[in-house]
Amino acid sequence: MGKELWKGNEAIAEAAIRAGCDCFFGYPITPQSEVPEYMSVHLPQHGGVFVQSESEIAAINMVYGAGGAGMRAMTSSSSPGISLKQEGITYLAGAEVPAVIVNCMRGGPGLGTIQPSQADYYQATRGGGNGDYRTVVLAPSNVQETVDFVQEAFDIADQYRNPVMVVCDGLIGQMMEPIEWRPVPKRDLPPKTWAANGTKNHTGRNIINSLFIAPEDCDDHNVHLAKKYAEIERSEVRWEERDCDDADIVITAYGTPARIALTALEALRAEGIKVGLFRPITLWPFPEKALHDLAGQSHVKAFLDVELSSTGQMLDDVRLAVEGRKPISYLGHAGGAMPTVEEMAACAREALKEAQ
Repeated sequence: MGKELWKGNEAIAEAAIRAGCDCFFGYPITPQSEVPEYMSVHLPQHGGVFVQSESEIAAINMVYGAGGAGMRAMTSSSSPGISLKQEGITYLAGAEVPAVIVNCMRGGPGLGTIQPSQADYYQATRGGGNGDYRTVVLAPSNVQETVDFVQEAFDIADQYRNPVMVVCDGLIGQMMEPIEWRPVPKRDLPPKTWAANGTKNHTGRNIINSLFIAPEDCDDHNVHLAKKYAEIERSEVRWEERDCDDADIVITAYGTPARIALTALEALRAEGIKVGLFRPITLWPFPEKALHDLAGQSHVKAFLDVELSSTGQMLDDVRLAVEGRKPISYLGHAGGAMPTVEEMAACAREALKEAQ
């Protein structure tokens, strides 16, 4: 099959349809409004249900209801809208209802700007809602990965009965790139015998619930969830390494900054400076062991973390993985200002100079 030119947000919506999305509930917000716009036209043509909700809060609770009934349900938004969905996301996690949530990140805090950002890292990886819960977080760096990850997200959500987030900065949602519609790895998914969709295929009542009044019951449920999260950490962690085998300094980045870093790698290696790139693909589970092992290599002298964030958020996870064995520098911008190749190269040179 040949390649086709797609805009990121429209490709996200088409990918969800091809993955068998039954229901989409959402509300327009820049820079992701093309997702619900595309869904409103095309999802009903494939037998699905599209509802523009009255608010982001309503949208995530509609996802809860449809997902609890066994449907493949999805919503999308951008940073402030995802904030409004956090209570519903913790309900989904607590009740073990699968769902796919796409965040095309924009700058904050508050209303911030409509320009691209990565300032929702904490929100996605630490859980913006209450309680001890996790969401799987996939971070594509181009439109091709975005459509692949959105399709796979539905299977991951169904396999673990857990919300899955696909986070991309707003630039990826707005850019146009050639992509190939290719099959994603298929999983052996269990039947949804737990779904609250009547008693036609089972006896007794299925109840979707995240309320456990008795302390012992709530404790037992959290232990059960923790075991599931541990299995996700064992099975779903993903990352990419470029030119790290001999690198003196390693850039850590994801999303659009990781793409810019590839050009910085070429420029620096042309100067004789050995630079590598470590790109987390799952922000949770974070590839902690892989980065820890890389930091233990004698040829690695320093790290440079690059993000679309003012003070660094993934930087915390990089520090935890490196465990203070190598110095870590930071380069970041907020509000839509992109780190340039020249900035990355200059920061990498300075970080390596200080480490030697």
